[in-house]
Amino acid sequence: MVNKQDFHRINNYIWEIPTSFHPAMKVPVWVFADEEILEDALGDLSITQAVNVAQLPGLVGHVAIMPDVHQGYGMPIGGVMVSRVPDGIISPGAVGYDINCGVRVLAAEIDYETAKPFMGELASSLYHNCPSGVGEQGSIPLSMEELDAICRKGSRWALERGYATAEDLARTEEFGCLEGAQPENVSQRAKERGKGQLGTLGAGNHFLEVDVVEEVFDREAAEAMGLRQGCLAVQIHCGSRGFGHQICTDYVQEFQFAAIRYGIHLPDRELVCAPLDSPEGQAYLGAMKAAANYAFANRQTLAHHARRSFQEVFGTPTGQSHLRQVYDIAHNMAKMETHRIEGREIPVCVHRKGATRAFGPGFAGLPPEYRSLGQPVLVPGSMGTESWILLGTTANEELSFGSTCHGAGRVMSRTKAKHSVRGDRLRQELEKSGISVRAGSMSGLAEEAPQAYKDVERVVATVSHAGIARQVARLRPVAVIKG
Repeated sequence: MVNKQDFHRINNYIWEIPTSFHPAMKVPVWVFADEEILEDALGDLSITQAVNVAQLPGLVGHVAIMPDVHQGYGMPIGGVMVSRVPDGIISPGAVGYDINCGVRVLAAEIDYETAKPFMGELASSLYHNCPSGVGEQGSIPLSMEELDAICRKGSRWALERGYATAEDLARTEEFGCLEGAQPENVSQRAKERGKGQLGTLGAGNHFLEVDVVEEVFDREAAEAMGLRQGCLAVQIHCGSRGFGHQICTDYVQEFQFAAIRYGIHLPDRELVCAPLDSPEGQAYLGAMKAAANYAFANRQTLAHHARRSFQEVFGTPTGQSHLRQVYDIAHNMAKMETHRIEGREIPVCVHRKGATRAFGPGFAGLPPEYRSLGQPVLVPGSMGTESWILLGTTANEELSFGSTCHGAGRVMSRTKAKHSVRGDRLRQELEKSGISVRAGSMSGLAEEAPQAYKDVERVVATVSHAGIARQVARLRPVAVIKG
């Protein structure tokens, strides 16, 4: 177990566990937290998991842990791991089961006071047009050939079929497509699970939310993003559904044997990995990219359905009712990037699990209107609490390998939340506070109660003070759609 006295305090918001803590650690662990968040993190196994991650072969730099950290499968959620290219490792558990789980934000010009009388109708339309729930089927039937095309093209597939605009793709991480996806490395079981789920939210912490832009902190950036104080915005949080989950399941099983074949010592069998340049490592990378592209297409399709709902409630999709994309970012991904480590630029494989890319100003992968600002970062809170729009910074590229937090972070397990909160009462409380709620199950609603999450304002303040992101705008929920 790790104790607070085991940390070296770099500053008020960065804490280090040095390699001297454990003889098998290859790199130190950096935790971005204030004192209260750090003490909370020591309440579960998340920091112990981070120390385990730091023992994997081929790592460079340090393991970075975000303030929304909580215990996950093998690697804590809110963790960033960096391995050498080409002789490092790749790990499905350090990516996560919901490959390319991510968030998309769309901005509307319609002001909340005008829209307020129609919020119930809008929530119902979104609930109808954007299916949610475990195993829920989407509205777009796919053949296996089309599924393979989605795996290769991502959001470009949606653009070809009229579900996207060119601006949507420009304002999506990696422009909505990871090159080099290999659907041939995906099992038939995974394809069967994914074939019918395009355009669905899923369950758990996935949601669609209508917000009002409550406060703007950077007017120039907000203007570039189309965010106007008092106007509506839409958040979509989901990933690759059963498709990505099955891919992770398949490769976690396969890598159990791969780790043995390559003589990799595992501090925790949930951290199974393979050499990045091995046949197994390359096969997983190709399959992971296929799932990531499916997730990009899934959120793009849901954005199309959200626009349909705005059209149904407010009229034509031009002017005030049109939803213009702010950005779309991924949480769970392993990506080939170049970072400055120990004074030199080197190619690396960055695993972000429950952490988001947050590159600073000048990054060529941003559309021209964002290039001088930095990459937008989308940080959802929880039902009943605020969400945030941030920007990446230049400083974070060395502090956290261009990464920051992805949300509030859980402090209560789903099981405990269901035992502590009654879904029907929670719904009444949310409705009473002015939030229209549409949910498929009361137990599912209880799992995502606001008290099950950390204080998102504290998390955002931490990344802001640490210098790895800066604040642009705060959003307040007015309608929530859950599975």
